[in-house]
Amino acid sequence: MKNLIIVVAFAATSLTIAACNNSNKPVASSTTDTTKMASSTGKQAAQTKPAVKSLLDNYLQLKNALAADNSDDAATAGKAIAAGFANFDQTALTVTQKKSFADIQGDAKEMAEHIGESAGKLPHQREHFEMLSQDMVDLVKLFGAGESLYVDHCPMYNNNKGADWLSETKAIKNPYLGTKMPTCGSVKEEIK
Repeated sequence: MKNLIIVVAFAATSLTIAACNNSNKPVASSTTDTTKMASSTGKQAAQTKPAVKSLLDNYLQLKNALAADNSDDAATAGKAIAAGFANFDQTALTVTQKKSFADIQGDAKEMAEHIGESAGKLPHQREHFEMLSQDMVDLVKLFGAGESLYVDHCPMYNNNKGADWLSETKAIKNPYLGTKMPTCGSVKEEIK
């Protein structure tokens, strides 16, 4: 019995020493992993920001072209948006961001392509702009914009069903009703 107590005490002491020695290693590793993750997140934001800004700049050009009833400029911006989504570098994205981006990318690229191919057809471009705008709001909420943006709402578009769009200013420049009713709408939300 005495030997059993000595063996148990020795085993318990050995486990305690081993646990103490090993407990320092995971903490250091965890700190290193956290540092690597924070550094990686900073790199992701730095690499993703120009691509998102380019998409957003082209989207705002599209919005302003539609507000001015300029179908040709809208088509040019639509083509640029489609190319931006096709060439978006996803290597710096996390797994979650890649999944969310893939959900946005497919639809947004398709809508932008339709707009780009529809010069001279403002009503058709505006239909696709409505769906593209939803995707762009999601994109900005996913990655940020680096500037204040406004989600505006036109209550009269599509037989009073309404539609949203992103704007760089608080002043309403309605892309759905264009020059017929340029200030129809209101700011629904500000995204910072």
